[in-house]
Amino acid sequence: MSPDLHRRGRLYVIAAPSGTGKTSLVRALMERSPSLAFSISHTTRKPRPNEIDGRDYHFTDRSRFESMVQAGEFLEHAEVFDNLYGTGRRNVEAALAAGRDLLLEIDWQGATQVRQRLPEAIDIFILPPSRAALELRLRGRATDSEEVIKRRLRDSVTELSRWHEFRYVVVNEHFDRALADLQHIVAGDAAAFRADRADVADLAAGLVA
Repeated sequence: MSPDLHRRGRLYVIAAPSGTGKTSLVRALMERSPSLAFSISHTTRKPRPNEIDGRDYHFTDRSRFESMVQAGEFLEHAEVFDNLYGTGRRNVEAALAAGRDLLLEIDWQGATQVRQRLPEAIDIFILPPSRAALELRLRGRATDSEEVIKRRLRDSVTELSRWHEFRYVVVNEHFDRALADLQHIVAGDAAAFRADRADVADLAAGLVA
């Protein structure tokens, strides 16, 4: 679907701790939402197996990344697990001005910056159904050492505690259901997924306890 040049595009921001299934959901959402374009982030971390530069991330070194920060080239940037991540400001602004809808997959720190600079952005937080499910998914990826998994679990408490800063929350207990919820939000049918609903508060309280 071509962009609508008569309106400004929408920016959808999706954030979640590692192990919630965020990346899989984002990929499936992109496949089913032809009006969405994916905003490719810059990162200093090494590519994982099957990741391609320019498709999954713009992989760069720390020196180049820090130069881009100093030049004000990022809409948002953050350090996560000793690696730097950032979203190029120029490409996002050009796409939105051209009427294209963008999807940005980042962490809560980046989402905070985007919220400050583009308050019209539609931000969505993904929660796991339980801490046990979060740990199971982290271990199931088989890409991290035991030390890294334990660190991600510790840090997830801080990340999970930020859920209430987002406009919408989706719980990824069943993948197909969570994907359908995201599709509803993108389609503008989002009222049922507001972050201030009671069941989310109860779930989040248990996740960070």
